[in-house]
Amino acid sequence: MRVVFMGTPDFSVPVLDALIEAGHDIAAVYCQPPRPAGRGKKDRPTPVHKRADELGLDVRHPLNFKESDDVASFAALNADVAVVVAYGLILPQVILDAPKRGCLNIHASLLPRWRGAAPIHRAIMAGDAATGVCIMQMEAGLDTGPVLLCQETAILDTDTTLILHDRLAVIGADAIVDALDRLDDLDAITQSDDGVSYARKIEKTEAQIDWSRSAEDVDRHIRGLSPFPGAWFTDGDQRVKVLMSHVVDGVGEAGEVIDQVSVACGTGGIALTRLQRAGKGPMDVGDFTRGYPLPTGKRL
Repeated sequence: MRVVFMGTPDFSVPVLDALIEAGHDIAAVYCQPPRPAGRGKKDRPTPVHKRADELGLDVRHPLNFKESDDVASFAALNADVAVVVAYGLILPQVILDAPKRGCLNIHASLLPRWRGAAPIHRAIMAGDAATGVCIMQMEAGLDTGPVLLCQETAILDTDTTLILHDRLAVIGADAIVDALDRLDDLDAITQSDDGVSYARKIEKTEAQIDWSRSAEDVDRHIRGLSPFPGAWFTDGDQRVKVLMSHVVDGVGEAGEVIDQVSVACGTGGIALTRLQRAGKGPMDVGDFTRGYPLPTGKRL
């Protein structure tokens, strides 16, 4: 098919590669424009932009589709379908209607659960047993369109958002290729009104660890926010991020260091296995505590 690809972050790159490998003609790639990043605050192209440049593809990054020229140039591509994955713009109806077969979105949840911006984080933080990828026909509502195909995967108690993100990116790439191959034979299933939930954007203000919660809740909080923005605690004037953990037996006051690697919670305890101090790189707990001991009895 003649495909317009619309995506921006790392999650989208395997999808672009899979579409090309499957033999589809990429008419153009749309992504967010380069923005200042790093210490020098120089404009940095997005992961999709960089990959599209490597592949010699036409890259476009309108700020929105309010300009008639941007709408006309999109329509002039004469695409069979647009594939949209973590693009970062709400598409107006005139864009949704332009490709012959419409726009298909790759969404990283089992719709209608976790519509919205942060479905991977929220699924882990909520303790969901499984998540997955849905291929959805796009419409004007937020992730409300009919679903063509779903692929499910279990959420393991060792999954962080980064680990699950990478797994779902591969699943999504395989799923969209499958969906395009069988597009004429797939039924579009209207989403149920039951079980709808919204994955609101992750805010840095929600990242502080609350040790009074159960160990299971704290563990999910840590893994769901790893690596970004990173769940954190304070030790005096030091802020420390926890990037990986697991539940252990433990008795003590909430926030009390049980031993050099474990902290008591409201119920149970948490073993801290990967940490990061401000201005330092991430470290496994053994290396971390050699330079920054956490003595038994300390309250975090």
